[in-house]
Amino acid sequence: MLIENKGIKTDTFYIPQFDLNEGEIVVLYLFNGQHFYDTEMFLKDIFSGKTKNENVVVHKNLTFVDHFIEPKLRRLFYPVTVGEYLRCNANFESPFATKIYEIEWINEKTKVNTLAGNPRRLLTLYATLSKTNNIVFDVVGQDPKGAEETYEVVKKVVEDGGSAILLDCFEDMKNDCTKYIELQWTKK
Repeated sequence: MLIENKGIKTDTFYIPQFDLNEGEIVVLYLFNGQHFYDTEMFLKDIFSGKTKNENVVVHKNLTFVDHFIEPKLRRLFYPVTVGEYLRCNANFESPFATKIYEIEWINEKTKVNTLAGNPRRLLTLYATLSKTNNIVFDVVGQDPKGAEETYEVVKKVVEDGGSAILLDCFEDMKNDCTKYIELQWTKK
């Protein structure tokens, strides 16, 4: 067991209890709306072990698949390339470190800021998966086809012994996961 959640309760919502074991994908449906980002960051910090919660036992920290953010001055004068991003963020002993190059038009000199949402998200996902197979991720900024592709990559990793928590604001993956948990709003 990697994570044992006995129920996360705040002033505004409740996440019912669940466990995360190796070989499982848990989809946490957080609904769509202005609350999504703050809720996602709150839960990410708990599941990655950065924030302690009395009702959650983290036996093994998960790694959040961060989004690529480039400072404006860097973007204007010396943009980050795919090769540079991978050198700083990937483990080259893993086949995931170079998997992004399977997209024929992406190479080491491709500027990350020129990538659309789907390949940009795959880049950060592959870099993270080159280091760990226990992740927390989202599909924010991706179209439905890209979100499905990302989910399929994660699903394959989970089948090979990994584990994942998807923080989602759509119900698309409801029937394609090990456990589906829905956020419950608390009454004020």
